[in-house]
Order: sequence, then structure tokens, then C-alpha cells
Amino acid sequence: MSVRLVDVRKEFPDPEKSGGIMVAVKDMNLEIREGEFITLLGPSGCGKTTTLRMIAGFEIPSTGQIWINDEMVNDQPPNKRDTTMVFQSYAIFPHMSVEQNVGFGLELKGRPKSEINTEVAKVMEVMGITELGKRRPDQLSGGQQQRVALARAIVNKPRVLLFDEPLSNLDAKLRETMRVEIRRIQQSFGITSVYVTHDQDEAMTVSDRIVVMEKGLVMQVGSPFEIYSRPSCKFVADFIGKVNLFPVKTLSVGEDARAQDRRGVEVSAGSADPALKPGDDALLMVRPESLVLSKAGSVDQKNSVEWGSGRVIKSVYLGSVIEYELDAGYDKPLMAISYDPVNGEFFKDGDEVSFSFSQRAAHMLPLR
Repeated sequence: MSVRLVDVRKEFPDPEKSGGIMVAVKDMNLEIREGEFITLLGPSGCGKTTTLRMIAGFEIPSTGQIWINDEMVNDQPPNKRDTTMVFQSYAIFPHMSVEQNVGFGLELKGRPKSEINTEVAKVMEVMGITELGKRRPDQLSGGQQQRVALARAIVNKPRVLLFDEPLSNLDAKLRETMRVEIRRIQQSFGITSVYVTHDQDEAMTVSDRIVVMEKGLVMQVGSPFEIYSRPSCKFVADFIGKVNLFPVKTLSVGEDARAQDRRGVEVSAGSADPALKPGDDALLMVRPESLVLSKAGSVDQKNSVEWGSGRVIKSVYLGSVIEYELDAGYDKPLMAISYDPVNGEFFKDGDEVSFSFSQRAAHMLPLR
């Protein structure tokens, strides 16, 4: 089932100003295709949970329309929308077994016992929790409880599945496992899904598309690759992972995107934001993993653009990678990540280095 938000705005009374209002979501337009997995991503207070709650029917838009398929649902209560929410608190019933928890929604709908047993068995098998059927919630790990909550949501075959930071209570290693499982299960059932998180890695793992929000505004909508490698603005570039941003002047855009830095050095970029025009001030973005370090003056010119030199001010060895910070005369230290340190060079604090990057790794975005 598709979901559409048309000029959706949500206002709340401002607790700090008498008679004032606080705008949580500002005139949002978004189309979610049938079977698509969309993630609302952003910092706390950006409006992502409010948006999710409006889709669910727990909040009513101040203005605008919410459509599920060809039906406007603004005035429908949550139980009439055929959506199901998976909460971060799991909300499974402590006095019921796993089987009873999973089948609870079907019981409320008055389905025959034989049908309930069949549907519960199918979903529990897909979720990998068949052997837990007779256990109580207090006999389950956090990850198992999350699977039960997800199974209970899916067994009702909702038109839209909504996730409100469902993995925030799990430890880091279990979160990594569960986000892969959630994506696998969503694809197995083909349910249109909207997922809320502030965790960038989580969003990149599960999503078909990511909606990046800040202060109630949609900043960019795109695939994980587009959001990470071709951000549309400084906020998105900085919020998604680590980034180096070089102030430049736009010389040309399109396939032959070129820029000039403050030293007068010209460089080609793999891409440029469509909003840029020649002469615009801009930012040249290079991710830390694309910044290649070498001994001062020894850059491989065939594959890389020599950009400058600097001094290592910090190096952190993390086993599979080394993270560097460089003083290169910019307002902020530059960041570089070197993979496979056993086979690569290892630079120490104080070492003088050159840094370079491939043209394809550079992206120009507006100075805002």
C-alpha cells in the first residue's frame, strides 16, 4: 500500500511562550511507494516521530492531508487505518506466552482458532522463534522480545508497518543483527514500512530510501548511496557520517564539474548539486575514507588529485582501520581513514603527509 503526505504541517502549543506555537513538521510532502522501506532520519526534535505518529493516527495534522492508497485518513482513528506500530519498548504482554502474544491481534478480530494457530506458526517460523512458543516474555532476551513484537505486528498483515526506534534498547552487536533481520523480514512479506531512527548506520542498512529531517523540514530524500555520497546540503553531508568540506568557488557544473579553492588551485569533482551555478561559493565534499595519505610529496598523480599537505595531529588505531586527523591549515582538522593498516602505511603523530583523492570521490554542494 502506498502512503502520501501532502503539505502536512503539525503545530503544538509552545510551553515556553504563552499563546505561542511550536511547529514540529513544516509543510511536508512525501510519497512512499507500495512495498517500500522508508526511514525518517534526523536528530532529536526534528519531527520524525511526530510524522510517524500522524501516519499512525495518534496525532492529527494541523493542516495537510495523509493518504493511504487512494483514501484520505486524516479523520480516521488508528484502529481504522490498518497500520501497525512496533515500539521501542516492545509492549508485549508479560502474562502471555510467545504464541499468545503473537496471536493476540487475530483473537481481537475474532478469527477462528485454527486460522490463528496456522498464521501464528507461519510468522514464527519466518521470524525464527518457533521454539520459543511456550515461553513467557521474562524468559526471553532483548533480541527475542523484539522478534516477538515484530511477529505480533506482521501476523495481522497490516497495510503499513511503522517502527518507532525499535532497536534503541538493544546492545550494539544485537542492533547490528536485528536491523539486518528486520530488512529481511520486511522484504519477505513486502509490507510498506516507515522506520524512525537517529542512527545513521541503521538507516543505511534497512532503507530503500532515507528522508533526512531537521527542525521539521525535509532536507533530502534519496537512496542510502545518494544521501551519503551526493548530499544536497551541508547539514546532510555533516549529519551522515564523517566528512571533509573544503570552501571552493564553482567554475563549472554538470559532467565537467570544476572548482577552485582559496589557494587558486583547480580541481575536478565527480558530481555537483544541480542548484549550483558557475561563480557560486560552494563546498567540496570528500569523505574521510576517500582521502588518501602518503609521504609528503609522493602522491600517485595517475589516479589521484593532489590537494595539499598537512601534519598528523592524531592517529587512532582501531584494528581494521586507522583514523587520522590532519592539520592542513583549514578551520577544522581534516579526517582520513586508512583500511587494512597491516598492509598499508602507518603514520605517527607529527608526520608530514600529502593528501589526495580521486575525482569521482569529490562532490560539490551549496554553501548553506
